[in-house]
Amino acid sequence: MAEHESLEFGKADFVLLDNVSMEEFMANLKLRFEKGRIYSYIGEVVVSVNPYRAMNIYGRDTVEQYKGRELYERPPHLFAIADAAYKAMKRRNKDTCIVISGESGAGKTEASKYIMQYIAAITNPNQRAEVERVKNMLLKSNCVLEAFGNAKTNRNDNSSRFGKYMDINFDFKGDPIGGHINNYLLEKSRVIFQQDGERSFHSFYQLLRGAPDSLIRLLHMQKDATAYSYIKVGGQIKSSINDGADFKAVADAMKVIGFTGDEIQTVYRILAAILHLGNLTFGVDGDTTLIENVKLVSVLRDLLSSSEDGVEKALLYRTVATGRDVIEKQHTEQEASYGRDALAKAMYERLFCWIVGRINDIIEVKNYDARVHGKNTVIGVLDIYGFEIFQNNSFEQFCINYCNEKLQQLFIQLVLKQEQEEYQREGIPWRHIDYFNNQIIVDLVEQQHKGIFSVLDEACMNVGKVTDEVFLQGLNGKLAKHAHYTSRKSLEFDRDFRIRHYAGDVVYSVVGFIDKNKDTLFQDFKRLLYNSSNPVLKAMWPEGKLSITEVTKRPLTAATLFKSSMISLVENLASKEPYYVRCIKPNEVKSPLLLEQERCRHQVEYLGLLENVRVRRAGFAYRQTYPRFLQRYKMISEFTWPNHDLPSDKDAVRRLLQGCGFDGDAAYGKTKVFIRTPRTLFSLEEQRADMVQRIVLFLQKVWRGTIARMRYRRMKAALTILQAYRRYKVKSYIREVIRRFKNVRSMKDYGRHVKWPTPPKVLRRFEDALKSIHSRWWAWTLIKGLSPEEALQVRAKVACLEALKGHRADMGLQRAWEGNYLQKRDSPDSAASFALVSSELQRKDKFMRVLFSCNVRKINRFHKAENRTLLITDRHLYKMDPLKQYKPMKSIPLYNVRAPLSNAAHSQPDRGFRPRPLKSTGYEMYF
Repeated sequence: MAEHESLEFGKADFVLLDNVSMEEFMANLKLRFEKGRIYSYIGEVVVSVNPYRAMNIYGRDTVEQYKGRELYERPPHLFAIADAAYKAMKRRNKDTCIVISGESGAGKTEASKYIMQYIAAITNPNQRAEVERVKNMLLKSNCVLEAFGNAKTNRNDNSSRFGKYMDINFDFKGDPIGGHINNYLLEKSRVIFQQDGERSFHSFYQLLRGAPDSLIRLLHMQKDATAYSYIKVGGQIKSSINDGADFKAVADAMKVIGFTGDEIQTVYRILAAILHLGNLTFGVDGDTTLIENVKLVSVLRDLLSSSEDGVEKALLYRTVATGRDVIEKQHTEQEASYGRDALAKAMYERLFCWIVGRINDIIEVKNYDARVHGKNTVIGVLDIYGFEIFQNNSFEQFCINYCNEKLQQLFIQLVLKQEQEEYQREGIPWRHIDYFNNQIIVDLVEQQHKGIFSVLDEACMNVGKVTDEVFLQGLNGKLAKHAHYTSRKSLEFDRDFRIRHYAGDVVYSVVGFIDKNKDTLFQDFKRLLYNSSNPVLKAMWPEGKLSITEVTKRPLTAATLFKSSMISLVENLASKEPYYVRCIKPNEVKSPLLLEQERCRHQVEYLGLLENVRVRRAGFAYRQTYPRFLQRYKMISEFTWPNHDLPSDKDAVRRLLQGCGFDGDAAYGKTKVFIRTPRTLFSLEEQRADMVQRIVLFLQKVWRGTIARMRYRRMKAALTILQAYRRYKVKSYIREVIRRFKNVRSMKDYGRHVKWPTPPKVLRRFEDALKSIHSRWWAWTLIKGLSPEEALQVRAKVACLEALKGHRADMGLQRAWEGNYLQKRDSPDSAASFALVSSELQRKDKFMRVLFSCNVRKINRFHKAENRTLLITDRHLYKMDPLKQYKPMKSIPLYNVRAPLSNAAHSQPDRGFRPRPLKSTGYEMYF
């Protein structure tokens, strides 16, 4: 809420000021500007102060903070007013409009762009392609219109030199489906002349500084802006605008919108032709007017796709029809220069209007049937030039200021007047507030037969030479006694007149009023451009098809056209529900830190801001229908939550406010409740926020409990199913094992060939235990029938298998082991000798029995092989020489043998023993 901002930032709503005075208003405005709070409220009107710097308050996070919120729920912002207009359009099916007003340089154009961006951001949640295309084109159109309709002035680097009103059409779902743009009074005089320190329209500089060299050559141009008379002043000015980058952005935007390549090329050709026109100079040879730089004629012929003779003839002659006769009248040097400048201005104006029309052709709603698709609604955004006062105020400034008078009149009618009328309709008594109604100034300008526009049109229709001085005399004759008009006191005689506008006194110079109002363009130029071979250029000049002798009506004057467009605009805005953004320019030097009190005070006065505050404070700051008020605040009271049983919504609202202690600050109308001070509303919002938090917590608690119970039931069911499934898998596995090993006792290999079934994961360790049990049973079954001698030999073979596993492929496990191989019966010669030596050693060393004997082969350190005999008893290990009757060579007590002989032999291959490749192998015990 706005009230939730700390007081260090001032009052977010000017209605909350302790004292309603200009001093209090300006102090609060200055404080908020210095604290970086550029937006404030006056009730439902947004006051915007141009910060002259980029601010990080327009991103996606900010959009989400304001989306769908009520106006007072968040701090003041453009997004709040945009969301309010969108909700009114979508919820109540009402056409709405956002009127952005303020003087030149106050930030109106930027405000309109941010509003467009916000509306684009909150629509199209499903990213539908067609809706996204429309949104993209609406945003891109801003870029194109700024290039051709904005210019750098002494007050603003990006000043709108035309008025723009854009209607955005939405379908019944609230998605944008198209739009339409109206443009008002382009300042085309800027094409041929700019004040010191200003530039012409951006489009010229973008073309010169951003176009590729190939395009520049095609257009017969050079990139130096000072080479062209029409923009020479602007070309010498350093600007913060990046024209080169903007050229590419505008070209890309035109492609996105739907301009064809040929159309874009024609736009560049027209811009180039206007610049070349400015360099045309005329001279006189006797009575003949000549073009001094004839080469430019061929350039213009090429750019305009017309004949060279036709271009030269249109510049130097005027065709006049007198009855049935047609004559060619040669221009004087002055007339030729006037015609050249009129052509340049008219070409640019037609180009701009054609661009607007082309955009409308693309973005307008097509094939929409309200009976099928539902009613489409509109949000209008008005970004129009602000009130201006210059040293030399011309016809354009007069029209611009008249436009602002009309908009101020609308503001008075729709905000201040309707404020009072609403109380009367609702039967609410209140003190009447007098306010200044500027209808008298509007009538001064536009009244039939008496207004300034009517006098100007009458002067233009007079026969003979009409001068600006004659026009001024006409004004003096009809308006001399008007309270808001004067032309004699302290003014330049026969040149100036003063109007006391709502925003202040402005002095206008009548020089150029007649010519600009007539807006004369010779028919020869229209025929020339209509006969162009370029179809785009030809379409811009449809009246050129008229023959020379064809009689036409007198064209409407510029003043009449503008007055009609303003009346139509105001009627259009009045038919919609309006929302206002009032823009303030804080200083002239574009400083982000300076707020000039006197300048801002003047703007506050002419924007009617203080008067708006007084009306709000004199009446009620907030009003709402009873159903909507209850819908928002009914949770505060026990009598209205969740639904009330009182006779009417009005009684329910009264009971709610009485319970909160605010009954004395409210009034009850026929259909609405009125709350006098915003503080009451802020307090209601605080209580609502507190209750909403408690309701949300309660709902979260209930829902989380429900989710937890649902999750518990699902987990319990899943666990039951899992347990049953596990039991099924275990039982299935055990039954399969029993089936496969049922007859294992009768099998030849006692079940060694039987394949074990795959166990479930939970029984993998159990399977290992079963296999181990089966292996033990199988081994026990094999050895239980062996004799003690056989069992002893089996044990020896097992020990050998464990000791020599991986070292010998054949360990003689498939045959009987003799142990004392040298006493075998199949070698009697050696057996007798060995037995004799063995008996002698037994007597000497007192061993009990011979454990092992065998012939081996020794390999010494020189890799020389020698035959040896190995004898192992229960006490000693002997090495013998078989060639010397088994003479003992070495004796080692068994308790000194620290490792198996096999390990010693393998670890020292060049010094150990190797068994002979004999049939009898006697090292099966440990090596």
